[in-house]
Amino acid sequence: MSADARSIFDPHVERFLIADEGEVVVDEVAKHWAAIVTPVLGLVASVPLLLLAFVVPPQAWWLPAVLAIGLACYCLWRILQAQMDRFVITNMRVFRVHGILSQNIATMPLSRILDISVHRPVVGRIFGFGHIIFESAAQRQGLNEIRFVGSPNERDLTIQRVIARAGLRGPVNRATGAPLGPGGAAAAGAQASSATGAAPRVAPSTSDRADGLGPNDTVPIERL
Repeated sequence: MSADARSIFDPHVERFLIADEGEVVVDEVAKHWAAIVTPVLGLVASVPLLLLAFVVPPQAWWLPAVLAIGLACYCLWRILQAQMDRFVITNMRVFRVHGILSQNIATMPLSRILDISVHRPVVGRIFGFGHIIFESAAQRQGLNEIRFVGSPNERDLTIQRVIARAGLRGPVNRATGAPLGPGGAAAAGAQASSATGAAPRVAPSTSDRADGLGPNDTVPIERL
């Protein structure tokens, strides 16, 4: 496919970015080639079906010809649909653009993503694709399942990194699993000490000095 043809059948996702708010594309995901295996096989099957027009009686030649042309057009439409379907990860949201004549856009802000599930069937594990399923805070969502995603585990990690960098999910305490807020290191140390039963380290007090001097007392220096 030439560069001009790719430009025509490219959804141009940069048009949907909120550029004045600093939104940038982190990853643009096209459909894995496994998504077009079935329509390609149908396109190949339309060739012998078209050849049947030369075998059947002359009065019925149009029947296999119409079936072959209809099957080829349907398969080409499915391939074009997969080409125009893009899943985009930005620093602010995830969205999906799909459609040929009428274009549909489904958007989900990062703050609404509660959980991400990755399903990799046996064939997907062999050929490197899977399906990503989002669980959102909304009752209904326009972005639920993204099918035929190449390297789905890496895309899942990309989304998790973007969410963490946006400050929506901070680091967690490995001992308790609780999120660390401001001053999280000190809080984590106190929680770890209470969990293990060890007494926290306390700085020595100046009133416990062996010489009995207070914090404002001075020691006289003998002249030689």
